[in-house]
Amino acid sequence: MATVYAMTTLTPLPPLADDLEFLSIVSEWDTEAPHNQWSASTLVPATFRPADPARVFVVTNNKGGVGKTTTAVELAAAWAAMGLRVRLIDADPQNAAITYWLGVEYPEGLPLAQRYNLRHVFLGADPDPQNANAPVREVTLDEATYPTKFENLYVVPCGADLARVEYERTTGTDNTLRYAIAESKMPFDVTVIDASRTMSLVTLACLIAGDDAIIPVKPGALDAQGVLSISDTIAKIQRRENPKLRVAAILTTMWEKTNLAREVEEQAAEDYPDAIVSPIRKTTSVGEAPATHQPTRLHAPRATAVADYGQVARLLLNPVRVA
Repeated sequence: MATVYAMTTLTPLPPLADDLEFLSIVSEWDTEAPHNQWSASTLVPATFRPADPARVFVVTNNKGGVGKTTTAVELAAAWAAMGLRVRLIDADPQNAAITYWLGVEYPEGLPLAQRYNLRHVFLGADPDPQNANAPVREVTLDEATYPTKFENLYVVPCGADLARVEYERTTGTDNTLRYAIAESKMPFDVTVIDASRTMSLVTLACLIAGDDAIIPVKPGALDAQGVLSISDTIAKIQRRENPKLRVAAILTTMWEKTNLAREVEEQAAEDYPDAIVSPIRKTTSVGEAPATHQPTRLHAPRATAVADYGQVARLLLNPVRVA
């Protein structure tokens, strides 16, 4: 049964200012243009189809340091600012970065033992220490979902104990999150999952639960290898467990105008001809935002990255259904 939360004053996430410097949107790139005539733009192929709510997005890459958690938070904040109810699932036990970044607003007086997180969704609540024979109680995703201090934005926290899933797994663990989302009674327009860069059982469960994969990548030769690795994994999951999973967007984070950035984007467009390929321009305020415990669109609402994430968020969802 879902917890009923007392009404508190929440911080609204502001819409984008109309006079921000947005990227141009093109349906194809001029790959023959010389470097001095080439500029950042968002590629939206004619074959791309925006998704309808409710939708499950998985932000994933096997390479660390590419802005994966930032991408998950900023897209979630963008959708929440559009008036959509967003559930953000922290599935990265190494840093639990989203849990730290946004915080969790637990109901007043909720005992520590009942502050559930993603590990409990996979493994259930710990048995009663006073009764060794007590069965493990299942925990629903709704029971592990808590509000943040931001309007329309909810979080499923995690901690280092999520790693227990790897050695306490049971039959069907890889489908646990998919079923948990399907059985949820709480109304959400969008679910965003921040998957770990480690190809763990939990990460596989995230991809099996997803509708769309979003792959952030830094414009670097070694970082591009992470895209190749996660692409192989996604292809296997599409064949075996989740044929509806698609790669919806490749985002080149911390983007600066270099030939390498251009090569990475052109390769991404070739590998995923039906996906959005978009730069997220480099800005220092993105790195500062976690310490302020608020999304960048609140910390630095005029940052170029805020405009870029906001534009991608609009493109990914069907505007008619969102309205």
